[in-house]
Amino acid sequence: MSDTASDRQLDLFAAAGHRPDVVPALPAARHLPPAELGNDALLDHIRRASIADCHVLAMEAARRRLNTAIPALDELCRRFKGFGLRQPIPEQLAALEGLALIGGIGAAQIVARMITEQVVHGPGLAVAAEAAVRLGVRLPPERALPLLRDPEPRVRAAACRCARSSPDVTAVMVELLGDLHVDVSRAAACALARLRRPEARLMLLRLLCQEPSAEIIDAAASLGDEECLVLLGRIGRARSDLADAVLAALDEIEAPRATAIAASVRRSRPR
Repeated sequence: MSDTASDRQLDLFAAAGHRPDVVPALPAARHLPPAELGNDALLDHIRRASIADCHVLAMEAARRRLNTAIPALDELCRRFKGFGLRQPIPEQLAALEGLALIGGIGAAQIVARMITEQVVHGPGLAVAAEAAVRLGVRLPPERALPLLRDPEPRVRAAACRCARSSPDVTAVMVELLGDLHVDVSRAAACALARLRRPEARLMLLRLLCQEPSAEIIDAAASLGDEECLVLLGRIGRARSDLADAVLAALDEIEAPRATAIAASVRRSRPR
C-alpha cells in the first residue's frame, strides 16, 4: 500500500473512548412528565432516551419497581457498548442505577451479563461493579480476577465483595489485604473472613476495634473465634446503632458462647 493510501486508511479504533455520534438517539418528544407516562410509554422512552432525560426516566422506572423495564434499561446500556473508555456514558450510568434500584434476580442477571460481556468500560465499570454488589451478584473467577487487578480502587473493592471463591481469587484477595486503598483492603478482609481464611483475622480484629460497621461485624462473625465474639459483645452493648447487626451476626453462630453474648447484649438494651 502506498504512503498516500495508508494516510487515507481509516483507524477503526480512533473513536474508542469517545461518545458515538452515530448511535440512534431518537428524540424523546415527551408530552407528559415521566411520572404521568403509562408503563408502556415509559419503556419506549427509556429505549430511546437521550442524555438529557435518561436519568429521570430510569429513576421513574425504579420508583415503580418496574420489572418490565429491565430489558429496556439493558438495551439502553448496550447502545453504547465499546464506548466510554475515558469518560462515563450518562445513559449507561442511569441504566445501571435504575437496575440496582429495581433489584431482583432479573436485574442481577442483566448486570452480571453486562460485566461478563464487557458492555461497560473505563470509569463506568466501577458503577457496574458497585451495582453488582448491591444486587448480590456473584461473578465467576474468570471475570472476577481481572476486576480484582483493575487499576481503579472502586472496581477492586467491589470485585472482592462479589467474586466467587476459587484458589486464584483467594490468593489475589490475600494480596489485597496490603492494598494502599483502605476500602480495598477492608473489602478483601471481609471476603476472606467469610471464607474463614485465617489471613483476615488480624485486620478484622483491628477494624472491629477502630471502625466497626455492619459489613465488618457480619464478616468477623464468620471467623467465630473467642476474641471476635468478645469484641462483638462489647460493640453491641456500647453502640446502639450497631446492636441489631451484632445480634443478627451472633444469632447465626450455633455456639453456646455466641448465644450467651447475644443474651447479654439484649439485656443491656433499653426497654
